[in-house]
Amino acid sequence: MWAAGPGFLIRDRDGKFPALFDAVLTDAGIEVVLSGIRMPRMNSITERWVQTCRREMLDRTLIWNQRHLLDALGEFETFYNEHRPHPGLANARPHHSLPAPIEDPDRIAHLNIRRRVRLGGTLPEYHMPPDQRG
Repeated sequence: MWAAGPGFLIRDRDGKFPALFDAVLTDAGIEVVLSGIRMPRMNSITERWVQTCRREMLDRTLIWNQRHLLDALGEFETFYNEHRPHPGLANARPHHSLPAPIEDPDRIAHLNIRRRVRLGGTLPEYHMPPDQRG
């Protein structure tokens, strides 16, 4: 959670943002930072995160107020960085290395995987006890 409000807004140079848009943000004490010229990846990473957040959490959650939104976004951020497998990282979690594959058929048959529900079932997590990991 943020103690103070947002301090800056990073945006691209699209023409849909008029000068009045920047003026309103500046009056609110928010500094507008423009993305670099001919730097498409600078904005695409943020857009991808927002798209994932909307698809996996906000489209499935009824938000009651600002406090609930900030709590839900904090929970999703933790889920995204610590548990959610990322296809671009060979399905590893960003803060954890990919576990060694389990190739023994007897070990595979006796796995004890537990489900943990976050945000009322919107974000399911599956955990294996440490003694069963590779």
